[in-house]
Amino acid sequence: MRAVLMAGGSGTRLRPLTCDLPKPMVPILNRPIAEHIINLLKRHHITEVIATLHYLPDVMRDYFQDGSDFGVQMTYAVEEDQPLGTAGCVKNIADLLDDTFIVISGDSITDFDLSAAIEFHRQKKSKATLILTRVPNPVEFGVVITDKEQRISRFLEKPSTSEIFSDTVNTGTYILEPEILQYLPEAEESDFSKDLFPLMLERGEPMYGYIAEGYWCDVGHLDAYREAQYDGLHGKVKLDFAYPEQSPGIWVGQNTYIDPAAKIETPILIGSNCRIGPRARIEAGTVIGDNVTIGADADLKRPIVMNGVIVGDEVQLRACAISRGARVDRRANILEGAVVGPLCSVGEEAQISPNVRVWPSKRIESGAILNINLIWGEQAKRNLFGQQGVSGLANIDITPEFAVKLGASYGSTLKLGSAVTVSRDQRAISRMVSRSLIAGLMSSGINIQNLEATAIPLARTTVPTLQVSGGIHVRLHPDRPDFILIEFFDEQGINISKSKEKKIEGAYFKEDLRRVPIAEIGNMAYPSQVLEIYSTCFEKHLNSESIRNSRSKVVIDYGYAVSGAILPILLTKFGCDAVVLNASLSERALSNEEREGLLKQLGQVVEALRANFGVQVSGNGEQLILVDESGQPVRGELLTAMMVHMMLTAQPRGTVVVPVHASSAVEQIARRHDAKVIRTKANPTALMEASQDNPNVVLGGSGDMGFIFPQLHPGFDAMFCIAKLIEMLTVQEQSLAQVRSELPRVCHRMYTMRCPWTVKGSLMRHMVEIHPAEQLELIDGVKIVSSQDDNWVLILPDAGEPLVHIYANSEDRDWVDDAIKDYRQRVQNFIDGEQGSES
Repeated sequence: MRAVLMAGGSGTRLRPLTCDLPKPMVPILNRPIAEHIINLLKRHHITEVIATLHYLPDVMRDYFQDGSDFGVQMTYAVEEDQPLGTAGCVKNIADLLDDTFIVISGDSITDFDLSAAIEFHRQKKSKATLILTRVPNPVEFGVVITDKEQRISRFLEKPSTSEIFSDTVNTGTYILEPEILQYLPEAEESDFSKDLFPLMLERGEPMYGYIAEGYWCDVGHLDAYREAQYDGLHGKVKLDFAYPEQSPGIWVGQNTYIDPAAKIETPILIGSNCRIGPRARIEAGTVIGDNVTIGADADLKRPIVMNGVIVGDEVQLRACAISRGARVDRRANILEGAVVGPLCSVGEEAQISPNVRVWPSKRIESGAILNINLIWGEQAKRNLFGQQGVSGLANIDITPEFAVKLGASYGSTLKLGSAVTVSRDQRAISRMVSRSLIAGLMSSGINIQNLEATAIPLARTTVPTLQVSGGIHVRLHPDRPDFILIEFFDEQGINISKSKEKKIEGAYFKEDLRRVPIAEIGNMAYPSQVLEIYSTCFEKHLNSESIRNSRSKVVIDYGYAVSGAILPILLTKFGCDAVVLNASLSERALSNEEREGLLKQLGQVVEALRANFGVQVSGNGEQLILVDESGQPVRGELLTAMMVHMMLTAQPRGTVVVPVHASSAVEQIARRHDAKVIRTKANPTALMEASQDNPNVVLGGSGDMGFIFPQLHPGFDAMFCIAKLIEMLTVQEQSLAQVRSELPRVCHRMYTMRCPWTVKGSLMRHMVEIHPAEQLELIDGVKIVSSQDDNWVLILPDAGEPLVHIYANSEDRDWVDDAIKDYRQRVQNFIDGEQGSES
């Protein structure tokens, strides 16, 4: 059997280690990852290896040559012009693959039983067998579900946190029959997980998942790189060491001298031709390469020190990585997670702070304290985007420096000379961040349409009219008063897709930023017709005559938080009496207690003025809470049901789009009006996309997120919602209290409990496994539907916190109470069991 070793990766998230090495050639225990993979293949009698190369191909060819020194026969296939993807590069060598073959990733460490997997493949007569494993946190991997026969029934490539439905993941190792390559195009980029396997699933080809026991670590980032070294030393994975075991737990190469006064803890690996000075202290877990010098009184706590490094006297290294040929001078201090690139020089008494990366051949002066990456910008993060845009602590995580780089990263993904809108709320912190974003965008050759302080609905409406490539909006986070939220729009005003988010993250993490010459620096303009554009669109989609005839009185509470109180002006044009409360802006966000106090005050004002209703607007014009004529709040599921009822009364046989966790009152109302309900994932982008992509949608959203009126613009809009309410109440000749009395009686409850990140995936898999497939809906989380359609329980992992939400829905309150109690216990028992097994 032949093996295809996927060795083309550049390892951008391992930089600076991979600045001069392809990722498969990065050393683990002083041997390249690819050599460990070849040793694994040899153990299972696979000795014909074809390596597919792209990034720095000569490094691997020069090291392995024809493979004879390593007991294998090596052949190389280089992707010269452009990367062909995981499947495309295999299609490229199809003429070398005339029998069953194995594809294995060159950037992971594993000791899987490949012989057992191959036997499984043959027994099942499979066309493609994916070797799977279970991991605590499956977000970064392709998640796979198999049936009882281990035939693959579903998979999702690199899901977001809320999309997790299993902890069983694709390891990138496949056993394949050559005929499946016929499904792939010639000389085009294609991917196994995104292109070939979904097509095979669609065609009904036999495709199985073999769940392997043993160790597997995808060495995709620096934390995983360190973890793989430590696991190898502690025997958690079966690896062939490069040196003999001199004494238990100490592997030492040839011609190495260790001073008798040095203190060494096991396990530890020290290469050949090394010198360890007197009184040096080397803790367990340390890996030292060949030709390394460690000075007197140096203190090494689990660092990875590569070939040719010189460590001076009294140096302190703390769980860091020092690349080949670097020099660390006397009393320097390199802290946890830091990485020093090849051929760098760290001066005496210099300090490199945790997680800082230093690119190759840099010099750090004596006594310097380095708190940021030496090239430009601050420490790298694993992900920028969360459930809703980019967020972080104001002026701590989201700093001017961060925003400049983020703006440049976004700009670098757009065509040179493109234009984007930038808008914000009126707070000083948002002004500061938006100006920094603008600087970064302009530096990459992007023109700016600066909308300045503008409510989000106005910004979304304006984007399509200005022929821009997208937009950015900056505001205080609606749910976290000390956080800033930065949202990115596409050319239609919808939040950008996950794929575009990944492109921005790629530019940010790779530092792959376009820097244009002076003549191409972006320009900035200030559109003057923003209010007019929104007002025209606003009026066009309302029955203005009905609103004028209503003579309605509405009390609007802005909660010291909404930019540009345009709504009272618009309502006055329609002859309505709009009473405005708390329209001045506060630099800080209100606490929940303060918001509730204002809501109570709003109810009193509505009653006193005998207004038709009141509304508290939040989220810079996106969200709202209603108050009926008696001063009672209408929010959450009740508000969702009320809006659906009124919209479908006005437009029967329409379609409404709601999140997966909305109550079944929506379906009951839709049945009354011969209407259709579409449920989506519980995030704003999914609701916006579904509202735009499906025909005849009259309303999208929920009481918590806000409401979308697709004919107006693609986002949430509290202002239009208020005007539409006035119109519908007038035409339907009802009050809010009367509408409330007509709504279905449904009990809908939510319970939130803590769930460690490492347990979320296995919890979702457990929930899938213990329920019959016909009872499951996997739109988002795991929804268990009972024989009565309106009775269901939803287990939904939180996308941003170590939490899981349990929803229960029924017309029977006792059923809901029992279901919440039952699933709380099931979830807690599972979490306790998982944590007990880990300990």
